[in-house]
Amino acid sequence: MTVSRLDGRVAVVTGAGRGIGRAVAEALHARGARVAIADINGDTARRTADALGEGAFAVVGDAGRGDDVARMVAEVERGLGNIDILVNNAGQDNALSILDIDEAEWDRLMTTNLKSVFLWTKAVLPGMIAKGRGRVVSMSSLVGRQGAINGGIHYATTKAGILGFTRTLARQMAKHGITANAVAPGLIDTDLIRENVTPETRERLQQAIPLARLGATADVGNAVAFLASDEAAYITGATLDVNGGFWIG
Repeated sequence: MTVSRLDGRVAVVTGAGRGIGRAVAEALHARGARVAIADINGDTARRTADALGEGAFAVVGDAGRGDDVARMVAEVERGLGNIDILVNNAGQDNALSILDIDEAEWDRLMTTNLKSVFLWTKAVLPGMIAKGRGRVVSMSSLVGRQGAINGGIHYATTKAGILGFTRTLARQMAKHGITANAVAPGLIDTDLIRENVTPETRERLQQAIPLARLGATADVGNAVAFLASDEAAYITGATLDVNGGFWIG
């Protein structure tokens, strides 16, 4: 199936300076969307926007701070127009045991990974409601579906929380023509994997995946682009697993 173009649509991707977020921004931009690269790191945001070229726009701020989000939304609207597509991708991980997580660390991940989804979504909804259409796609994770064996329990909690947020948003915003869906990546070949996983461990992980490879960031970007397209107009409240068959539920 050919995914329709997104010409004339304005998209925001949070945490889009690198990794999966950048791949999402590339996929949307390649389909004709004007894309705001939102990131806390101004250098990576601007490099990504420059690499994409015309129709890309960098906005810099903390996705977990309400005042920053309000300012970034206003900048996007001035620079590109009213927002049609929001991709909540900003997030961090920390593979700590529950016994090693203090209150400050717990709150930090809740803010970065989950509160940011609430803040950005709330900020763009009025414009989408006024238009009578919109797409909200939020990045969950395999560990939000099945739990984490070695990863941080606070990270898994935020990713599971995104699923509950998405399902509720889908039910409540359907009457306004707004869909809300989640994408749950599995083992994706990012800098984090390349820098922290030995070749032996990588080979063992690949053998555990039915498709026999780690996912590419573009695999996730293409999944998001589909959910943002007209072909996905009747899909809402869903979670799209992108994990090569590693977990099927």
